[in-house]
Amino acid sequence: MKKSVAAIALVSVSAIALAGCATTPSAEGGTDGVTVIATTNIYGSLAEQIGGDRVSVTSIIDSASQDPHSYEASARDRLTVQEADLVIENGGGYDSFIEDLLEGSDAATITAVEFAHDYPGNEGHEEDAEAHAHEDEHTEEEHTDEAHAEDEHAEEHEGHDHIEGFNEHVWFDPHTMIHVVEDIAAELSALDPDGEADFTAAADDIIADLESSEADLAELNSQYAGTGFFMTEPLPGYLAEAAGLTDVTPEGFAESVEEGTDVAPATLLAAIEVIEAGDAAVVLTNAQTGGAETTRVEDTAEAAGIPVVAFTELLEDGSSYSEWMADAIQNLADALAS
Repeated sequence: MKKSVAAIALVSVSAIALAGCATTPSAEGGTDGVTVIATTNIYGSLAEQIGGDRVSVTSIIDSASQDPHSYEASARDRLTVQEADLVIENGGGYDSFIEDLLEGSDAATITAVEFAHDYPGNEGHEEDAEAHAHEDEHTEEEHTDEAHAEDEHAEEHEGHDHIEGFNEHVWFDPHTMIHVVEDIAAELSALDPDGEADFTAAADDIIADLESSEADLAELNSQYAGTGFFMTEPLPGYLAEAAGLTDVTPEGFAESVEEGTDVAPATLLAAIEVIEAGDAAVVLTNAQTGGAETTRVEDTAEAAGIPVVAFTELLEDGSSYSEWMADAIQNLADALAS
């Protein structure tokens, strides 16, 4: 467990530990509706909220004690995926276990990272939104081509096929997630045309919430643009970027922690110096991981009176994805204002 920091009681991890998502039956307990498999409960929760009683959703990773990077799929997982109508994955090497499970599957597949503006090949994202339109039909050939495209950018780290230079934690980018929500609704509508109106209405509600989150981040940007931040892992990078913050983390620190390797002594020393010098107004951490190096950074921040905000990778129990995201942004705002 991470050590508490007295100066940041208002931004404790408990404030952002939210909605869980497990297997959910369709109406009347049947399985006649659309069957959706999500690699994590982030996407499972969205599918449940959009699909309602017309879908049955299973999230393979639904506990904060499970690490998608190193998860080993079971025979049951394989059977579950083979029976799916729709599979929602994060992609980018985050949940690479799903790739083997998808072999031979006829399920439509949504890959969240493909909607990110900085995903390799998406340089024209903002200028040409249609470039991100998800095709209604997903052929095996298309899926194979996408896999090869990722492989060209992949760098393997102890079982984690990471796309070098790309932050795969796209669920912390409300703008990307708006596109994901739209695509979930579109795919469900293709699979169950009678539910299209319901799917679209539910998606519109989520999108309105995420647009509000974008506005909140824009407001933070107007107030704190250029303010330094330190992150122990890349997890909250998209939020910090949208808030206009400047990353002062020494190169190699966050990457080493994410990949589970030791931080080089010189890099750790540089990190401590950054914190002690007050170059970072806030330290952002991953509540689900850590080690001696991250503890050292947190202790240094505590001594310096610098707030620490802990984020989680998965929903826990309590509320929806959009509420969880709003809380995370509020925690960041509280820390910056302290």
